[in-house]
Amino acid sequence: MTLVLAGQQPTWVLVAVATVGNVLGALINWLLGRGIESFRSRRWFPVSPEALLRAKDRYRRYGRWALLLSWMPIIGDPITVVAGVLRESFWVFLALVTAAKLGRYLVVVSLLP
Repeated sequence: MTLVLAGQQPTWVLVAVATVGNVLGALINWLLGRGIESFRSRRWFPVSPEALLRAKDRYRRYGRWALLLSWMPIIGDPITVVAGVLRESFWVFLALVTAAKLGRYLVVVSLLP
């Protein structure tokens, strides 16, 4: 947000670039999620079967609307990975994640002096 405060670039450009970058990162997580279960039996697999089951259950309970929390630190990335594991529709994923990430930047920019 330092660049917004510096005023050297149009705010809308900075918000657009930040949003696109964040959405692309989330899309990579979604793609990783779509293929991650094929490695489930490997020793190095980073998630226990119980943790994966809990994550799936939570996502199913809250549904795709949980993707609106994808902007949040710590929980946002796992939500996008689980959406991939559960084969969330690409277009639904893209729309909800874009709305969440763009919304965050619009709120932050509106709160700046």
